[in-house]
Parts: sequence; C-alpha cells; structure tokens
Amino acid sequence: MLATGPEEAFLLTQRTQPDLVVLDLNYRTDTTSGAEGLELLSRLRTLDPDRPLVVLTGWGTAELAVEAMKRGAQDFLEKPWDNARVLAVLKNQMELSRARRKNQKLVAQNRALVEPFSGFVTRSETMQGILHEAERVAASDAAVLITGESGTGKGLLARWLHEHSPRVGGPFIPVNLGGLVESLMESELFGHVRGAFTDARGERIGRFELANQGTLFLDEIANLSLSSQASLLHVLEEGAFERVGSSRPVAVDARFVAATNADIRAAVKDGRFRADLFYRLNTIEIHLPPLRERGEDVALLAHHYFGEAARRHGKHLTGFSPNALQALARYDWPGNVRELAHVVERAVLLAEGDRIELYDLRLAGGAMEASREFDAMTLEQAERCLVRRALERCRGDADAAARQLGISRSAFYRRLAKYPK
Repeated sequence: MLATGPEEAFLLTQRTQPDLVVLDLNYRTDTTSGAEGLELLSRLRTLDPDRPLVVLTGWGTAELAVEAMKRGAQDFLEKPWDNARVLAVLKNQMELSRARRKNQKLVAQNRALVEPFSGFVTRSETMQGILHEAERVAASDAAVLITGESGTGKGLLARWLHEHSPRVGGPFIPVNLGGLVESLMESELFGHVRGAFTDARGERIGRFELANQGTLFLDEIANLSLSSQASLLHVLEEGAFERVGSSRPVAVDARFVAATNADIRAAVKDGRFRADLFYRLNTIEIHLPPLRERGEDVALLAHHYFGEAARRHGKHLTGFSPNALQALARYDWPGNVRELAHVVERAVLLAEGDRIELYDLRLAGGAMEASREFDAMTLEQAERCLVRRALERCRGDADAAARQLGISRSAFYRRLAKYPK
C-alpha cells in the first residue's frame, strides 16, 4: 500500500492497520526540514505504540535522526539505500513487533488466570487448593497461622484474607515482630501513656488499638519473647489489653492472622514458644509451599513480573529467550517468589537486547550455563547465535551490531544472509 502525502498516509494506516510503516520526512520540494514527516511520525505513534515505524529519507542529519527516534521511529535509513540493509532492518523490526505482541497476549492470558484470586499468579493444583481453602476461611473470624519459607507470599495471603472478609471496611495493620526491639515490643503492640517510661513524652496508640474492627497481621510470630507471648495470649482470650503504664483496660475487636517461616512446632517442643498461644493462633493453619515445589508456576510468574517491570521502567522488550526460560525453570529459588520477582526486574533493567537473555538473569552459575550453551554448539551454530544476539541487542541496527562484533558491515551482512531465521 502506498501513500503520497502525510494525511493520506495517516488515513491509510488508520484504515488498514499495517504491520509496519516506512515513511519519508519531506513531502514538499521547497523544504528539507522534515517537519511534515516528524509530525506524521508522532500521529502514527498514537495509533499504535507497538507498530514499527522506519524512516527512509534523502535529507538525513544527526539532529533529524535523533528527533525521529524521539518521536517513535525504530530505525533511520538514508538514501541512496542498500537493499540488503533495508530488507534486514524491515525483517528484524517485523519479527520484534510480532514477538512483542505475542508476549502481550501471554501476559493478558496470565492475568486472566489470576483474577479469581487477585494478587496470586498460579496454575499449580496445590496452590489452587490452598487458595480455595483460604477463600472458605476468609469469611470467618477464626485466627489463622500462615507458615512457609521466606518469600512464599505469606504477607500477600494475610492481606488477601482481610480483603475477602467481612472486615474489609476496617484497617489492615501489619507488624513485623522480627524487626521490633524487645524493650519496645509491648509499647508498639499495646501503646503507652505519657510518663510510662523515660522517653514516653506523650500518649501512643498501639497496633492492637489501631486494628480495632479490622485485621492485625503478626508477622514472624516465632520471634516474640516468652513474656510478650503471655501478654498476647491474654489479649486473645480476654479481648482487652492495657497500655503500658496504665491500669485501664481497652477493649479490642480484631481478627488475628499470624505468620512465621520458622519451625514453630519445634519451638513449642523446645519451650521457646508457648503451646497454649500456638493453639490459640492456630485455629486454621495454611502452609504455603516453596517455589521449587511449584515448578509449573515459574514461567507464569516470570512473565507476570516481566510485564509489570517492563511497564514500570518503560522498557520495550519482547520476553525471554528459550535459554533464559530454561535457566529459570532449573534454578532452585531459595528466596522463592520474592527472589524471582527481583531477578526478573533486574534482568529487565540490565537487558541490552530486545529480550531477556540467559546472561541478563545473573543467576548463580549463570556464566557457567552460558559457557555450557556454547560448548554444546558447532562453530557454525555459535557464530549464528552471536550474530543474532548482537542484532537483537542493537535493536536491528546492523552497523552497531557489526561494530560490537568487531567485523565490517559487509561481513556482518554476509553472515546474516548465511544464517537466515
């Protein structure tokens, strides 16, 4: 499809929705400013931010090229053109565009899988069963103890229980007991009155009081000292507490959700945790499995966090290479879902090409994995891989890819022709 002017080109693109647009910047014989073409670029970008736009002009300057790229051009080619280069650029831009759209479709499908349990991304039958159990528990006021390794999503589940309970209109108050100084523990939980201790210059409302009519989430409950455990048990049984330095009881109506990554039963057996408090907190126990036991969720979660990170940081990436996905699937994930989210976000920020490669993940043993990848290749396969990766890292710019590989542009094009996709 051809158009001879900016308005005709815009209307034709709007009507036919092509996969790629090649445009000039000058449409009048009395100017070489490129203003009409730049304006057309901006308008075409509003129609579809992901459609490749390639500029082909006979009036190229560095300033014009920079401005064109700012307005959304994926590449800037000057006349007279080299047929091989034009075809290579257009082919690569089309492939990158298709990959981006494919990844967007996958992210949308992943999001659809999540909707019944907002915030949780899973296709694991084990996790689905746990979430269905949580759904039944959420409607009650029963105390819940969530167990599982660090990074498995205990805090996320605690908040989900609150948001799907009759107390959703009340506050959700989290408190990390592992991060509190022992001497200030009871003041933090129950509050204090003025003059209760040296630095108590005013009255303080504690977390229990703040959680009234809502949910109090006690994270890292196993870190609570025996004396604080006794105070907590009293509140759970009586529904009231006293601020530090006061003898006046304060009634509290809150739902209690606790969590721990420790072996709390071993702590009870060893006398480090009160058995009566354990049973009071453990009306319902929900155990979240580690990510290594949810292998089918790794790729799903990776794509989910990839989509979030790419949008947050404005990175236009197409997804993961097959080698990167294989490495994610093989990794043991000692930090569980939290570690996976951090690894993916870091890879999104560090990726130089148009997709996340194995070496972008920076996983333990990643360099060795990359080395093994090439060890298993023939010389021809390794050369093809290097050529294609260089082109991806340089976003289809063959000149830049050739410079990165230390070869001439003509030698690079010969290799592109030799190794078609």
